[in-house]
Amino acid sequence: MKIGFVRTIRSTSSERFLLQSDLGEEIAALDLHFLDNGSVFGTLILFDDKLSRSEIVEEILSQVDEVLLPMASLNEESLTFTVVAGKVIGDFVTDTPQDDS
Repeated sequence: MKIGFVRTIRSTSSERFLLQSDLGEEIAALDLHFLDNGSVFGTLILFDDKLSRSEIVEEILSQVDEVLLPMASLNEESLTFTVVAGKVIGDFVTDTPQDDS
């Protein structure tokens, strides 16, 4: 499975990506946190239970490692992931007051 990565947020020490299948379907969300010592901690949230088989998870993490994180490596233990299966409930945003003037 070829995965596409769409960055949705970037800060000085973290990034969030939506992962898309080769058909353009959103299959997961990925949060990455970059530590000062060069380590990277990631949280991968799979949107489909069918993707939670270990061989598919390993394939996804391998592509994340190769495409997004050339400076860190699963093999060198500088890269750690927590993998969660879940579903998107929605986006919740604080209401901003409107200017009545």
